[in-house]
Amino acid sequence: MPRKLFAVGGVILVLAAVSVGHGQNKDTDSAVEALQKRVANLEEQLRLADEKLSRRVDDLLLFRRLEDVADVDKGRYTGPPPRNIKNPTAPGAKNPVIIYSYSFIPKKRPANGKLPLMILVHGGIHGHLNSTQIAEIRELIQQGYAVAAPDYRGSTGYGKDFWQQIDYGGLEVEDVFADKQWMLEKFDFLDPERVGILGWSHGGLITLMNLFNHPKDFKAGYASVPVSDLVARMGYKDEGYRQLFSAPYHIGKTAGEDPAEYRRRSPAWNAEKLETPVLIHTTTNDEDVNVLEVENLIKALKAAGKKFEHKVYQDAPGGHEFNRIDTKAARESRAEAYRFLARYLSPPNPPK
Repeated sequence: MPRKLFAVGGVILVLAAVSVGHGQNKDTDSAVEALQKRVANLEEQLRLADEKLSRRVDDLLLFRRLEDVADVDKGRYTGPPPRNIKNPTAPGAKNPVIIYSYSFIPKKRPANGKLPLMILVHGGIHGHLNSTQIAEIRELIQQGYAVAAPDYRGSTGYGKDFWQQIDYGGLEVEDVFADKQWMLEKFDFLDPERVGILGWSHGGLITLMNLFNHPKDFKAGYASVPVSDLVARMGYKDEGYRQLFSAPYHIGKTAGEDPAEYRRRSPAWNAEKLETPVLIHTTTNDEDVNVLEVENLIKALKAAGKKFEHKVYQDAPGGHEFNRIDTKAARESRAEAYRFLARYLSPPNPPK
């Protein structure tokens, strides 16, 4: 890492020196352009190296801090093939994408009977399961859930190719569903009739889209501060954010160019598909997912005549993170979600 930082610093210094004479001749312009490309390439390498290191640190923390209550493991399975294939004729180009997933199996479990399974979906445009979610994982394990947490396509820490497989609200949804299937095949003590799913932010979007796309496969779900309306979201976010979605390896078009594709990936535009019990939480002071997105979802669900539960908190401390922090209010909000899920999933140690 230090060598890479030194290299970037050296290139920047050279770039600055060359730039003094910028515009004097074509050779200088070409040199500046070449150095700019090299700096951009080195910066990307640094970012990917940093993500990989962060991923490894979080792995250590997840295993160490949960080993007292769970058997923790990390495995691999396959999701659908890529949506965007650079060279369709290359060997293996259409192979299914290999997905990484964590499993947390309670060490204390009934000698007889099966356990409910909870799918925990991480958030972030490019995120991964991380140590900030240890509290939620521990709480679920203590209730008696087996927990599966997939790092679906586009997650960080697995290199550039995997990072560019991102398909926000698309094949990511199917990667998560495939994790559910994989867990049930792998562990015969899991009850296929008692599978739940929950997530925050982008994880909330994937949670809802799984319930919409696979209504018979989940018993209940919980979505907190979920990204709900990508068309509206592109309207209030800045250009840099919008470019993440219109990148050639991602959706490839802006919401203005293809609004139907953005609606297809948005829970608020798929509300009529809901058949599964779900609880939705949000807060009016969310600085990331504006409350208007979730309000659009709530209105759509009501208009479609769907039965669901929801709560809009008023300026909850923590904003977007309001019930993922270690405060009394946050724990109470999570407890409300756990009580809702327990009504349908019957964990061995339900919350009071």
